[in-house]
Amino acid sequence: MTKSNKIRRNFWLVLFISIFALLVDLPQELPLNFKYKDFEFQKTIKRPQFDLGPISFGKDLDLKLGLDLAGGASLTFEADFEGIEEENIKTSLEALKGNIEKRVNFFGVSETTVRTSKQADKHRLLIELPGLVDVDQAIALIGQTAQLDFRKEVQLPPEATETATFLDVFPQPSGLNGSHLTQSTVQFDQNTGKPQVSLEFNSEGAKLFADLTEQMAGKRIAIFLDQFPVSAPVVNEKITGGMAVISGNFSLEESKALVAQLNAGALPVPIKLIEHRTVGPTLGQESIQKGIQAGLLGIVIVVLFMILNYGGLGIIASLGLLVYGLVTLALYKLIPITLTFPGITGFLLSVGMAVDSNILIFERMKEEVQSGKNKNIAMELGFGRAWDSIRDANVCTLITGFILFNPFDWSFLSSSGMIRGFAVTLLLGILVSLFTGILVTRTLMRLFIKPPKKI
Repeated sequence: MTKSNKIRRNFWLVLFISIFALLVDLPQELPLNFKYKDFEFQKTIKRPQFDLGPISFGKDLDLKLGLDLAGGASLTFEADFEGIEEENIKTSLEALKGNIEKRVNFFGVSETTVRTSKQADKHRLLIELPGLVDVDQAIALIGQTAQLDFRKEVQLPPEATETATFLDVFPQPSGLNGSHLTQSTVQFDQNTGKPQVSLEFNSEGAKLFADLTEQMAGKRIAIFLDQFPVSAPVVNEKITGGMAVISGNFSLEESKALVAQLNAGALPVPIKLIEHRTVGPTLGQESIQKGIQAGLLGIVIVVLFMILNYGGLGIIASLGLLVYGLVTLALYKLIPITLTFPGITGFLLSVGMAVDSNILIFERMKEEVQSGKNKNIAMELGFGRAWDSIRDANVCTLITGFILFNPFDWSFLSSSGMIRGFAVTLLLGILVSLFTGILVTRTLMRLFIKPPKKI
């Protein structure tokens, strides 16, 4: 492939990515209203639904706003692990986190954030509920520790079958519950190699389970967690000895998740509320408006500086900045990322670093031109010799962002959601800025800076 063909290929790739990002960035409905004298134009543009077979972008592509922007309630609970063995604390905490996530999602609270943290020897759950401003309602929503119970299937009359719910089919607890379950683990079927979930009951639970499976042979026994159905396996035969296996088309991840849920009932962890706060939606909206105003003003100043100082190169850099913004916003929606005010700050900081890379390249180009080289050679040398500085600066920032994000929940580092929100947008912004700097800006420069004609 010749150099000119490679440049054209890269240009079409950049154009395709930019158009795709623009379509993703569009709001779900964009009203266009125009009226001049007797002429009136009214039309609503709807965002297209992307369906690429196994990949579908027909889902909600609206920006997900964090607590500080959308308003809502923030709760901090402390978990009491007294009486729980050290090796079971991590599993129990993960199960508790998963159960609370399931509960708040089941009651319709969207974009919930549930995180764990450890301060000294205390384990805490940090829960953010955007859009929920009633603290008492939020506390009631979290409720008490998860409860596990087993329920028998009942036969419904034919006229009630069509409208029956899961709770109608399994209306009452059987008496066997999480207090009878010693532990649940992931095992693998020796014949098929598929993962399955094993159950182990104490002596009382073993007797109850044997009687229950004898009664329900050929029928289903449902496992409920906090009134929410987890699994409903069919009983093949009476099971004695206090051991049972739930088999099915489980993936390994699904098996681990089910084990965590079942162990939550076997290892109940009391929690108590130690802190709560609310953020009103008005305050969140004011933060958004001020952030947008500050961001737009900063970007306009940066664009004017680049154009006034570098002329045509500044225009190319500004186009690269536009592509950067489109791609970054599209990634926020597709991943998705819950955007917080510190997250907006991280985005703006990464914009500055993206522009800084262009300045390093352009200044190196100036030096090469002043030394007598033509623009094409100066451009290639400028990119090559500025790369060392760009790489070192961005690697240092990526390391800093990684530390701030604290993905391993190290206790000696901060686990604040606000700091993590800043870190994740900064990290993503740096990666996208490297893409736009290396591919977009360089492609546009190679396309518009023509080589000198041969005499």
